[in-house]
Amino acid sequence: MKEEFLHYIWKYRLYNKPLKTIENEHIKVISPGIHNHNAGPDFSDVRLRIGEALWAGNVEIHVNSSDWYRHGHQHDPAYDNVVLHVVFHHDDTSSDRRIPVLQLKEFFDSSLYVNYQQFINSKRWVPCINQIKEVPAHEISLWLERMLIERLEHKAELIHGFLRLGNNDWAEAFYHTLARSFGFSVNALPFEMMARSLPYRVIARHLDQPMQVEALVFGQAGLLSHDLKDPWPQALFTEYSFLRQKYHLVPIATHLWRFLRLRPVNFPTIRLAQFSALLCAGDGLVARVLESTTTDDLTEYFTGVSASAYWDNHYVFDRLTPGRKKQLGKDAISLLMINAMLPFLFVYGRSIDNDHLCNRALDFFSRLQGEKNAQIRKWKDAGIDVSNAFNTQALIWMKSDYCDKKRCLDCRIGNYLLKPGSGI
Repeated sequence: MKEEFLHYIWKYRLYNKPLKTIENEHIKVISPGIHNHNAGPDFSDVRLRIGEALWAGNVEIHVNSSDWYRHGHQHDPAYDNVVLHVVFHHDDTSSDRRIPVLQLKEFFDSSLYVNYQQFINSKRWVPCINQIKEVPAHEISLWLERMLIERLEHKAELIHGFLRLGNNDWAEAFYHTLARSFGFSVNALPFEMMARSLPYRVIARHLDQPMQVEALVFGQAGLLSHDLKDPWPQALFTEYSFLRQKYHLVPIATHLWRFLRLRPVNFPTIRLAQFSALLCAGDGLVARVLESTTTDDLTEYFTGVSASAYWDNHYVFDRLTPGRKKQLGKDAISLLMINAMLPFLFVYGRSIDNDHLCNRALDFFSRLQGEKNAQIRKWKDAGIDVSNAFNTQALIWMKSDYCDKKRCLDCRIGNYLLKPGSGI
């Protein structure tokens, strides 16, 4: 037996008959309280009636009642207001017990725990992947909405970190958010490090000179040197050498960039060139995101943006390739909107208490096509709707933060399937 399972029974009131203490006093749960995931009693602000007395306080839950002493709670003032000790097995025979005890194993259906164990011990990609079709669509829809919000709140931590880094400058925060997203999954970290080493206020002074912006970006990425042979990278290196001294810049290490197993169009050199071009496409980065009223408006942000002419026949410096204009592809644009622009719109709306902007971001998620990757294909095979980015982003979060961690007890879908008679 695990304490987290007992928390689940208590939190959702999954007992199957009237509760009684070990002293045979009736317990009526008026409110199970607030689940505490930090130090202190497991549930706070609990409301109970035990016998004829009304109680308000905390509840502590253990597998065995003797755990109270084993954990030293009798010496901790934080537990002085515990009004009920909920346990699976009462094994404490001491005579100085002063807190009522509920032995919970007598009051819930044992099949709940059997179902829970099957999930926890499952070796499947997702514990409930074979049963998820049994869950009503509205239950899944409600949970996916919660998952998307959680994913956006997680992204908010990163964006607020960028905001602090830029002294509460939203343009600076968006620049960092966009840079990290341009690295996609493989080169997200070096892109972020490059942006940290090159403040947007420096870039902003050169937006009317695309060559200087590209020199700054590639130079701070650690990809320019005097050994380069082609005229364009030589010119970039010369320009960067001057700007580096002017702004006292320190580039990141070259070895951080990953090229292996990437399609050439996804090489970091191409993404850095496209990023440079996008920065020069127009100032007012934040305003352009906030003023977009349709997904087409957001897409126009990237329309016509392509790497500078040198990259038409190069994927890396000094290596000629057949001619091809290096514009951002449809899938890349979609990912940038999903991973940068819409989270930023949502976080900005939250920060200024503007529900309209938050709801617009959520609406845009539902209008964008869902991502296509191996994980999403598995969800599709399980019968889940993956047609829009709202659902795919929610599923990505659910998989990483719930399914992979076997948090079935915290999951609405898991809760539904754990109930007796679910057939798992």
